[in-house]
Amino acid sequence: MDRSHIPGILAMAIIVVASNILVQFLFGNWLTWGAFTYPLAFLVTDLMNRLYGPGPARQVVFAGFVVGVFCSLVGTQIMGEFGPLVTFRIAMASGIAFLTAQLLDVAIFDRMREGTWWRAPLASTLIGATVDTALFFSIAFSASLTFLEPENDVSWAGEILPMLGLGPEVPLWVSLAVADWMVKIALALIALVPFRLIVLRFRGNAAVS
Repeated sequence: MDRSHIPGILAMAIIVVASNILVQFLFGNWLTWGAFTYPLAFLVTDLMNRLYGPGPARQVVFAGFVVGVFCSLVGTQIMGEFGPLVTFRIAMASGIAFLTAQLLDVAIFDRMREGTWWRAPLASTLIGATVDTALFFSIAFSASLTFLEPENDVSWAGEILPMLGLGPEVPLWVSLAVADWMVKIALALIALVPFRLIVLRFRGNAAVS
């Protein structure tokens, strides 16, 4: 591992830890505060990919995955009002969603890296974030996957309600997923600004040195 990759690894670790903590705190009816920090993981991955290539980007992803597993293990030992803060299903969903989505992001970005500067980070993040959301919420809360952890009662997530309080009636977890996905998409667009500025600054510094 090159020393220049350490900032990316640290940034990913901080984002994963912060998101695991902030997911415990609600923001409105459909979100947690973790929804606003976790999407920054895609920004870190894309910056590493642009500046150093897909190999270092994957190293950062695997580092984030290891940190996430550690956070999940800690969470299973902390008892909340309704049981462990992190259940087996949530830990599995989180790990599978993170690793799949981030590695997909790396692959898509690398395939599109020669195009217009914004295409690779935007397309890879949009697709990665969509896969991440779909995998996490379906694995963690779908009634069809109850066999993954029969003793974990997630019936509350299956309550039928209007989507986001306004749309067609769907299980609660679908509204949670849609709200989470919408935040990810919004932040993917906003993240193009720091992505561009950091890449230009890095290249400027490299040219001077």
